[in-house]
Amino acid sequence: MEQTINIEQIFGILRKYRRLILSSTIVCTLLAVIVTFFLITPQYSASAELLVNRKQSNDANAQWNQVQTDVQMINTYKDLITKPVIMSSVVKKINKGNNQKLDEATISDMLSVSNNQNSQVFSITAKADNAYTAADIVNTTAQTFQKKAPKIMSGTDNVSIISEAKPNLKPVSPKKQLNVLLGFVIGIVFGVGIAFLRELTDKTVKEESFLTDELGLTSLGIVNNIAEKDLIKKAIMSVSASRLSRRG
Repeated sequence: MEQTINIEQIFGILRKYRRLILSSTIVCTLLAVIVTFFLITPQYSASAELLVNRKQSNDANAQWNQVQTDVQMINTYKDLITKPVIMSSVVKKINKGNNQKLDEATISDMLSVSNNQNSQVFSITAKADNAYTAADIVNTTAQTFQKKAPKIMSGTDNVSIISEAKPNLKPVSPKKQLNVLLGFVIGIVFGVGIAFLRELTDKTVKEESFLTDELGLTSLGIVNNIAEKDLIKKAIMSVSASRLSRRG
């Protein structure tokens, strides 16, 4: 038999399980706070910008072709930057005098390269658990690439660093407010879900109308639930009354 719930019943269920929903919300919010503020390591980001632009010709058509060539070369540069030919030199410079030794794969994973469509400028960005490390990795990578690009690309010297990375002491992750809000919302949703699940899987008869209206049975009466202590009390009173009647 299909079971339907109206608006009044929904609010009734929410009132009935309000403590469960409140507890779930508090627990999930506290978990989000603990994970966000104490367990997740903050990540810092730094970026440098490079310009791809060779010496322009006086001819307008040649200039346009050179610009298009530079834009297309950025895609090659983006792939080249994180390759061992660049990373091997970056790793040596980063690890020099540094107690924490990083390998090529680790630094490559920290880096990302991006550019806007049809732009001759592209960005190198690094994320690390230290703001100064992130900036150092980006600047070292940019300088190494600028130095090695002409040799790798057969004398094509068209890369300039237009903006060096600076340490940004404000972490980019985790998003503390967002994480706490998500924990709060998840707590409410989880609590409401459990409340409705318990209510819908509860097969006990709660109202007489269910027997008469839904099942079409005839009501012969209602037997109230009597607590065990009340039964004991009534039994004692019944025995006492019986003894008194005998004495009389």
